[in-house]
Amino acid sequence: MAGQAASVKDVFEKHMPERLHDKPDVVSKINAVYQFNISGPDGGRWSVDCTKPGGAIASGQAAAAKCTVNCTDADFLNIVNGKLNAQMAFMSGKLKIQGDMGLAMKLQQILT
Repeated sequence: MAGQAASVKDVFEKHMPERLHDKPDVVSKINAVYQFNISGPDGGRWSVDCTKPGGAIASGQAAAAKCTVNCTDADFLNIVNGKLNAQMAFMSGKLKIQGDMGLAMKLQQILT
């Protein structure tokens, strides 16, 4: 990712749209909806829809998410900025995944 994300909002409004735009082949291969529930003072809820051409990001709850990611704002930023390994975060309970684990594994292609 070009530069470090300064906030969770920055990830979903700036960095992730760039990644989706730069990797249309990855978006079409994923072909699913993700829900991100980020807790903490800088958290929020966002959906990433990879079923639409080029992907789409929206704030709020997704109706048809096949994979839900739960994490604190600090841990999420550390994962996105490469300071925390996502697999280690998952194993230590800092990152929780609900739904399709295969989709969770594909997330790294658009997050980092």
